[in-house]
Amino acid sequence: MAEDNSSEKSKVAKAAGIVGAATMVSRIFGLLRDIVIAAFFGAGWKTDAFWVAYRIPNMLRRLLGEGALTISFVPVFTEYLQKKTRQQAVELASVIFTLLSGFLAIITLAGIILSPVIVGLIAPGFISEPQQFTLAVFLNRLMFPYIFFISLVALCMGILNSLRHFSAPALSPVMLNVTMIASAFLLKDYFAEPITALAVGVLIGGFFQLVMQWPFLLKYGVKFKIKFDLRHPGLRQIGYLFIPAVFSASVNTLNVFVGTILASLLPYGSVTYLFYADRVMELPLGVFAIAVGTATLPSFSRQATNKNTSELKTSLSFSLRLMLFLIIPAMFALIALNQPIISVLFQRGAFDATASVLTGQALFCYALGLWAFAVVRIFLSAFYSLQDSKWPMKAAFISFGVNILASVILMYPLKHNGLALANSLAVTVNVFVLAAALKKKIGPFLDKEFYKALLKIIIASLVMLAAILLVSIYHPWNIVVGFKEKLFYLLSVISLGGIAFLVSAYLLKITEVKKVVNLIKQRFRPQQGRFDG
Repeated sequence: MAEDNSSEKSKVAKAAGIVGAATMVSRIFGLLRDIVIAAFFGAGWKTDAFWVAYRIPNMLRRLLGEGALTISFVPVFTEYLQKKTRQQAVELASVIFTLLSGFLAIITLAGIILSPVIVGLIAPGFISEPQQFTLAVFLNRLMFPYIFFISLVALCMGILNSLRHFSAPALSPVMLNVTMIASAFLLKDYFAEPITALAVGVLIGGFFQLVMQWPFLLKYGVKFKIKFDLRHPGLRQIGYLFIPAVFSASVNTLNVFVGTILASLLPYGSVTYLFYADRVMELPLGVFAIAVGTATLPSFSRQATNKNTSELKTSLSFSLRLMLFLIIPAMFALIALNQPIISVLFQRGAFDATASVLTGQALFCYALGLWAFAVVRIFLSAFYSLQDSKWPMKAAFISFGVNILASVILMYPLKHNGLALANSLAVTVNVFVLAAALKKKIGPFLDKEFYKALLKIIIASLVMLAAILLVSIYHPWNIVVGFKEKLFYLLSVISLGGIAFLVSAYLLKITEVKKVVNLIKQRFRPQQGRFDG
């Protein structure tokens, strides 16, 4: 039993390393994309219109696709792989693919037709600005088919992850970022409104993300067939989990989206400030939290299917320790270096120093909740592996209510920063509700060793923070110097802080240091045999 659990930990760590590395590449391209967009288009009413239009299909992607569909499909598909035949599991996938395609076609058509209504509801502040409203509606209509492609991508990702293949799904977002960057450079001069090129890039990127999954599905013997079967028992299981998951798995996205709606009522640029701050937040979340969460869901599902509650709790504790070892120092770094990070990444061209300062403030407020965003992802994997969707939905409703209340209270005194802070408060509440519910369901899952490890991680992170602040005392940040000076400052401070953290972690004997080092060694060691990452 101990050997099996150790093997499962190794698989989780390896999978997290694969997803994390691939996501790092994707996030780097994502940041390059945002840098290009900021330089070409700045932060004004046109970019606000684009980001509102983009967030509508993007939110649906997270609600219907990568969020709800993935966490409701993977546990059931894994159960079929474990207790039934591979053929029956593929048959279930074909049923879901058929029904999902039809449903998405209807959603896409409705979204295109109803774009004026949707944009009016999402960004009511645009209605008083006819030119901005018209542009947002046009861009939204152009990008809405993206939801069709990317939701099918999410299904393919769930299948491949269940089969222990993680690299292709994790790398697919690179395609979207590449097409958007290419479109900004190559197509912007071909449109009366240059920002239209970005919407075209989104549409092309979604199509190629889907195409990218196909060879790997065929490699594992997954060939979709048109199979319309509303009575399939697996469909009922997934449906039971899916409807609550639409809300619970995506409440953080909904909270950010609420911020977008309210930000449209604030001064010009507020939507864009929040968007870029959120984009920076997604880097550590994607590389660390989402990577670990994606890797744990198939493992949790196997253990839950086989009724191995003790192994599930052990895996849960291990996953949380591994993730917090990575995410807590990242959180402290974002809090301390919010201004340098935003300035280096985006302050050029039309994105001026004022926009950089205001975006940095939003990043500070978002970063306060980074640990909670990460922990929620792990907790949701645990609940849905147990095929329990009730408590995640209850926690999501509570979190959503807290976000709306806090946003309304904070948005006028703190402007866009109040909306970011409300988001952090809401996700923190979500964590504590889920933790209490999970403890009630499976019993205590965090022992003394976990809390000792957590304390050590916090101490090492505080040492890192002290090193960063010490630099700022003797060499304060200067927003008006050139890019090279800013980049050198940021890289130097990050390097110093990273060394301080790792040395402290080593001296404190944090076991995750060794795990991460071994993981890196495995990734760069020559591979033998078939690559199944």
